[in-house]
Amino acid sequence: MKADDIRKAAVIGAGTMGHGIAQVLAMCGVEARLYDVDDAAVESALGHIRKNLDKGVERGKVTEDARAVALANLVGTTDTMTAIDGVQVVIEAAPERMDLKRKVFAQLGDALGPGVLLATNTSSLSVAAIADAARHPERVVGMHFFNPVHIMKLVEVVRHEGASTEAVQTAVDLARRMGKEPIEVTDAPGFASSRLGIAIGMEAIRMVEAGVASAADIDQAMVLGYGFPMGPLRLTDIVGLDIRLSIAEYLTQELGDRFEPPALLRDMVARGELGKKSGKGFYTW
Repeated sequence: MKADDIRKAAVIGAGTMGHGIAQVLAMCGVEARLYDVDDAAVESALGHIRKNLDKGVERGKVTEDARAVALANLVGTTDTMTAIDGVQVVIEAAPERMDLKRKVFAQLGDALGPGVLLATNTSSLSVAAIADAARHPERVVGMHFFNPVHIMKLVEVVRHEGASTEAVQTAVDLARRMGKEPIEVTDAPGFASSRLGIAIGMEAIRMVEAGVASAADIDQAMVLGYGFPMGPLRLTDIVGLDIRLSIAEYLTQELGDRFEPPALLRDMVARGELGKKSGKGFYTW
């Protein structure tokens, strides 16, 4: 299957990443079925997409015609079979839990034929372990998108040992069709981006913990001194401190103590200071 032949796609999970992926698929001419178990989550996600498109039109980044095409291509549903009926690709964007992702891929493997591309948006978990739950693991790849999906250009296409060359190439070409810049990485803990990003983020938190400088000044150092688009602590707030803690714990387990989360991060998560989504993290939102 070639990426240009993809006409229908399902996105499993209507959270921040899921609705972003669905939006970009819809904008590139693919009928995007956005699935979640909860009606309210689906409606909220569709509302976020409409707001994103409206802002794009206001800023001259999206034409009225492109907005209309994207909205016409969006379908929200809480019925699994409605979501996956007749699709050529499924992109899973469920919470970052191995047991949940394996359950999703086992169900997809039982319901879909071997010609359907299955992709997981995991940011750090083993794609091979997720693929192992599917009936045809050779058609499973990682497609790690970045938040906000409609703006960020990078997609990591992750190849596990059992993935077919065709599946990987289709994922690469689909990312390009979506207007992204894909890179290919092997299935190693944290891949390329999360591994480096977490290393920098954890060290920045240790610096705040030790009183080296304020969060704002550490971020400013990386933006002005190293050309980062935003500092590692602001990024941590946007991603979510709980999510970064979970990734750091996984990388510590897989790669060693250099990824050990600082006590400050654990304390902030315990207090519910999760970043932008809770209104407070290293910054007040």
